[in-house]
Amino acid sequence: MTVRAATTGPDEAIAAPGVAGAIPPQDAGRDPGRDPAAGDTAPDGTAPDGTAAQPAPDRQPAPDRQPAPHRQPAPGGAPEQTSRRPSLSPSRAADFKTCPLLYRFRSIDRLPERPTPDQLRGTLVHAVLDRLFDLPAADRVPQRAAELVEPQWRRMVEEQADLLEVFAAPAAGETGGAAPADPPAGPRSVTVTMEEFLAGATELLGGYFSVEDPRRLAPAERECLVSVEVDDGRLLLRGYIDRLDESPAGDLRVVDYKTGGAPREAFEARALFQLKFYALVLWRTRGVVPKVLRLLYLKDAEICDYTPEVDELDRFERTLIALWAAIDRATEQRDFRPRPSRLCGWCAHQALCPAYGGTPPPFPQLVAVPSVEPPGPMDD
Repeated sequence: MTVRAATTGPDEAIAAPGVAGAIPPQDAGRDPGRDPAAGDTAPDGTAPDGTAAQPAPDRQPAPDRQPAPHRQPAPGGAPEQTSRRPSLSPSRAADFKTCPLLYRFRSIDRLPERPTPDQLRGTLVHAVLDRLFDLPAADRVPQRAAELVEPQWRRMVEEQADLLEVFAAPAAGETGGAAPADPPAGPRSVTVTMEEFLAGATELLGGYFSVEDPRRLAPAERECLVSVEVDDGRLLLRGYIDRLDESPAGDLRVVDYKTGGAPREAFEARALFQLKFYALVLWRTRGVVPKVLRLLYLKDAEICDYTPEVDELDRFERTLIALWAAIDRATEQRDFRPRPSRLCGWCAHQALCPAYGGTPPPFPQLVAVPSVEPPGPMDD
């Protein structure tokens, strides 16, 4: 097991291309990632065609976090309006920073995406770890966790039968049309068997037990929704925290499970973006800055800890407001340009991407809806 302190530089500048007392470690004996997509709306609080379609999450929704069904037009052909307000989650913020066109495909066009085996495995492992903490402390051992894998998978499939499509051959182009002539290699070109899939989930759970002993933990909250309004109420930040630990003194530790490999130090800032997002919301809503932001990399059995400061979170809030302003400008100008990178291998929409010879669909007509709290939790 490796435990290290994270290092991070100043918050990244926001640019839209083409658009003018510490908690004890409790370690002895002992993932693209998941964030809520639900609630993300266009900058003016609109949804395409007035529907309640949800953007595709980076990790598939857990069984108790299914996206709301698509709304059917009201009698007379008028689209039914869904109550929403402008909101932003860590996943969609990261989408825009990574590639503005990806943000458009997920949050404005709301194109469907079939999850990769790795994404689905991450959802399964998160579900098992959440269920593990429902057991008495003495029963939170590797064998019991392994026994939860197949029941949790069956539950997920019962809730969403099309998850089994992940074991089929990758569809050409994913979102329709011919596949790119020379797409970058990525997980969407990989197929696995059911046995390999479940075995991989069990192996990741072994990595979890090598970095934590859940028998010694009593989480204050799990899979908890946190949200706050910023910029004088013009933007809602919201997200789901995997686990929130609280010491007897009231110190908070935010814990996020990652089923992918630990990034190199040069990419740590990107990995910590999500946790800083949560820390900001907790600070603004509870008046407490978390003492520790912890990333648990199950594949590499590595812990990455970071301690945020008040001044840093204040700057981070301004960064998110600037990011939203860039999204707003891009939406107004209907100008979301691709930003090719090695991450393109993870993208489900290469067939529609100009960087790979594709053509995006027509920009949807955004129908204004009331600005109120979005309904229901959904995973990220």
